Amino acid sequence: MLEVDINADLGEGFGPWKMGEDEQLMALISSANIACGFHAGDPTIMRDTLSRAKALGIDAGAHVGFPDLVGFGRRRMAIDPQALCDLVLYQLAAISGLADMIGHPIKLMSFHGALGNMVAEDAALATPLVAAVAAFNPALIIKSSISPCIRDAAEKCGGIRVETVFHADRAYDAEGLLVSRKLPDAVIHDRQRVMRRVSQFLRTGTATTIAGNEIAIPARSILVHGDNAGAVELARAIRAEVERLGGKVLPLSKLSSICQPER
Repeated sequence: MLEVDINADLGEGFGPWKMGEDEQLMALISSANIACGFHAGDPTIMRDTLSRAKALGIDAGAHVGFPDLVGFGRRRMAIDPQALCDLVLYQLAAISGLADMIGHPIKLMSFHGALGNMVAEDAALATPLVAAVAAFNPALIIKSSISPCIRDAAEKCGGIRVETVFHADRAYDAEGLLVSRKLPDAVIHDRQRVMRRVSQFLRTGTATTIAGNEIAIPARSILVHGDNAGAVELARAIRAEVERLGGKVLPLSKLSSICQPER
């Protein structure tokens, strides 16, 4: 049976400023990627989002990024790898402490924005950062776009679990990496077009690159960007499409660890 996780980036407000419709979105997804205060979020938002995830029975994950509130973590930063490991560990420790206090430990982690793109494409960054995550908690599931660098790094440190995520509204290049947001059509805003991509992925396990070629997407999780307009409607449509195809939406940690979804 087709089993799919629907996840979203959440908790991306700051203080009194709210971003996205997290409450509505969390009723439709199965895993939450929660900002840890560096690219967005703050302790109160983190606590509230974790509490809501617990109440809904969905997976909670750390969404760690560059220390870049002004740029929302989408600007590349040149930071020494050891210092960057410490920044990632700081964020993991902060959200893990709150999650443990609430009684809903984090099960997932992902790298946000520019940091995520850099780790996915650069083995010199992926190796120490994945090792840092594994040292912090080897039971965490690392979520990423297609990335041989991250998978190779995971194998080097004992095989910490990595799950590929399908980005429904982001263009792919020939290698399966995300196209830079600076380029035209890198972010797909047309919901009908996004849903055609979702349907293609669910039926065939593929996506069409920005150049028009099909590539395999070995993923079992679909990402909805919570800061995008129409995120709630998109999550609802994706969930309906999974169910229309006879599938189930489940938290990432509860997907079968040995079987890929039937196509």
